[in-house]
This record gives sequence, structure tokens and C-alpha cells, in this order.
Amino acid sequence: MALGGVRAGLALSASIAAMAFPQGAAHADTLQEALTDAYLTNPTLEAARANLRATDEGVPIQRAQGLPSVTATGNYIEFLKTSPNSFTAPERRLQIGPDLNVPIYSGGAVKNGIRAAKERVQAGRADLRATESAIFSRVVAAYMDVLRGQALVGLSANQVDVLTVNLQATSDRFEIGDLTRTDVAQSQSRLAVAQSDLQTSQATLIQARENYIALVGDAPTNLQPPPPLPGLPDDSLTAVEQALEYNPDLIAARERAKAAGYDSEVAGAGRLPTLSLFAGSDYTDYFGTLAGGAGGVSQSETTANAGVQLSIPIFQGGLPAARQRQAQARESAALETVIATERDVISQVRASWSSWQASLAIIESSQAAVAAAELSLEGVRAENSIGNRTILDVLNAEQELLQSRVQLVTARRNAYVAGFSLLAAMGRAEARDLGLADEGVLYDPVANYDRVRGNIWDWDRDPDPATKSPRTVDVPAATAEIPETADTGG
Repeated sequence: MALGGVRAGLALSASIAAMAFPQGAAHADTLQEALTDAYLTNPTLEAARANLRATDEGVPIQRAQGLPSVTATGNYIEFLKTSPNSFTAPERRLQIGPDLNVPIYSGGAVKNGIRAAKERVQAGRADLRATESAIFSRVVAAYMDVLRGQALVGLSANQVDVLTVNLQATSDRFEIGDLTRTDVAQSQSRLAVAQSDLQTSQATLIQARENYIALVGDAPTNLQPPPPLPGLPDDSLTAVEQALEYNPDLIAARERAKAAGYDSEVAGAGRLPTLSLFAGSDYTDYFGTLAGGAGGVSQSETTANAGVQLSIPIFQGGLPAARQRQAQARESAALETVIATERDVISQVRASWSSWQASLAIIESSQAAVAAAELSLEGVRAENSIGNRTILDVLNAEQELLQSRVQLVTARRNAYVAGFSLLAAMGRAEARDLGLADEGVLYDPVANYDRVRGNIWDWDRDPDPATKSPRTVDVPAATAEIPETADTGG
């Protein structure tokens, strides 16, 4: 298979957009269904969405510090002992009153705090994209691991069958004196090894299926061959360019660096004046005890006040400077994190590209090896039938064919996983790239942000938290059974 032909064939089927995505999909027989089930039910992804909703609240929290506030205070006092020199002191008092405070200027702390919170929301959305991409990459790997496991079990079972027939034929020829006991022992040894390999491949398949269940939430049932992958680049340079623009981890690091810059401004605002308006009113009732209840003295009163308050910091022991230096150090760390993330992204893209190309080349060589091994085995068996080859030669030829087929199956799995990993590193392996938006199941992170950013009602509350992801305790334990239609890599 030519590399160009493989590249041309690797594109995710557009039919994914035309599929229905029910919440309660019973099985995930195709890769598209597996990815959709994981998108709708994976607990790690649900937790990431909840964390983003928590980050969204940072904006109204910061904005609230610049909005008016109203408080009401009340107190009731029993004066158990009054001054003997006071002839008007009451015996008891009830005082109730509201107070209004309106911030006018806070040195830019509120404004920059809101800006920092908005940048962190953008970073949180990029983090959610990264989580989606990571979950999808794991689902693709698990899906391909199950397919590979089924193929390897099939190859191992076929090898056991072939060697069982070989052993029977060798034993029959030994009985008539055509072969030696050594030939029989060699056949028995190879059969025992093949049976051991079958047990190992079955255990590996069960492990792959259990991993699939943990990610997708349901058991894999008769998985179909995966569709081609979309948008794979022609060279690593193109892949790196796209990754630098779209990789969600890099985007999140950049947004956090911007937020850290605003944090530095917030910290510096601590040395600037603050200005606010205030107003208040109080109702006081002395219960007829003021001035001993003397006539002509009002036993209740209402007062009101309003004014402007200016606060100018003079000396705070270096606290604002220390806070700003601390924030600037964190900003420096965030800027360095951007570079570190960029390096990691470039390394990941180049490594994924190299792995993908190597797997494609291995597929070509493995296909040639399988064809040659099949021809070789046919020839060795024919030569053995006329006495020119030994039983060991036949066994070795069968083993070489098995190894070539195993290598081909593994290379196909590795090529697909490496290709998807490359797309993930480029920022092109997320829900929005899989056509989910067309069916209305795409989670919209902006909807919650729009819902909460302008909410100023103190008593607003969301429903009590509850898990959305289904448990897998009722999913039957995986077995090593292979569907009749499973590809064995031959």
C-alpha cells in the first residue's frame, strides 16, 4: 500500500454527522457510536464540564465587588446598669436599619479582576476541549485495542488448530516409521507454546474490552472496522503550524498568562485610593424607657444619613508591593509555561507524525512479509511431502507466517492510533470535529456562561448536584469470545 494512498484514504466519514445520537445507545458497534457514547456519558468529561461551570462563576464573583450592596442590621439591648450621672439613659433599645454602599472607584481592582476572570473562562473552555480530545484519543486506542485483540486471538486460535493437525499428522507418520520421536516432540512443543500464546492473547483481549467499558460505559459488541481519519497533514511542518494555532493546551496556557497579567494590576490597585457612596437609615425604639418615660420625650425615632467616603492608603507595611511582586512572579511563571507547553506540543506533533509514518511503512512491509511467508509455507510443506524439508522447517515457516500477520495487525492498529493522536495534537480531534453539532448533542460551554454572568440575585441556586454518568457495575464482565465477523488480520 503506497503512503500517498493511505494518506488519501484516511478521512473520517461524513456520515457521522447524519447519525442519531440517543442518550441510551445500547451498544457501540462503530467508532462513531463509541465516541458519541463516551461524549455523552464519560464521567471524566462530565467532571470537566462541571469544573468549567465553576470557572464561569469567577466573572459574576468579580463583578459583584463593583456593584452596590445593601445590608440590614438590627440589635436589641437591655441596659442592665446605667450611669448614675445620666438622667435620660433608657433601660432597653431596639434599633433596625438598612445601609447602602455604592463603590465608585477601586483603583482598577474590579475592572482588572473581571478581565482576569474572563481570560480564565477562555482557558477553561480550552481545557474542556483538551479533555474531550484526550478522552476521544483514549477511546480510539481502546477501540483499536479490542479489534487488535480479537484479531490476535483469532490468529492464535488458528495457529493452535494448525499445529494440532500437524501434530496428528506427525504422530501418524511416526507410527509408520516415516518420522522420528524428535519430530513428534518438536510438534508437541510448538503446540504447547501456541496454546500458551492463545491464553495470553485472550487475557489481553479481555483487558482491552474492560478498558473500553470503563471509557465508553458499555461493552464492545461486534466492533466494525474504523472509518478513515480526516485532515491528516501532508508534512510535519503543516501539522506543527496548525497545532500552534489550534492546540487547546497551548491556548489555555496563553489565556492563563493573560489572566496573570491582569492579576498583577489587581494587586497593584491596593496602593490606590478608593471612593464610594453610602446611605443609611435607622429606626430606634426605647420602649418608653428613655428619660424614665418622661412626657415630652419621644420614645422612638427614625434617622437617615448619606455621604461620600474616600480612603487613601498612606502606609501598609509594604503589603501592596509584596502582593504585586508576588503576582508578577506568577505572571512570569505563566509566561514560561506557555513556552514549555509550546515545546511539548511541537514535540508531540513531530513524534506522532513520525510514529504515523513509521506505522504506514510497517504496514507495507508487513503485507509483503505476509505474502512471502504464505508462499514460503506452501513451498516448505510441498518439499516436506517429498522428504526435502523437515518437520522443523514446516513449524518454523508456520511461525514466521504467524509473526508476519501479528505484525501487520499491530501496525494497522498503531497507524490509526498515531494518526488520531496527530489530529489531537493539532487540535482537530474534538467533538466539534466529529459532526455532533448537527444533531444538537454538542455541549455548549457558552450557554452556562451567558446564564450566570449577569445574575445578581443572591438567592439564585442550581439544583443539587447529582451524577450524570452511568455506572458499569451491571455491564457483564468481558470475555475473550470473538464475533464471527471479526477480522483476524489475514
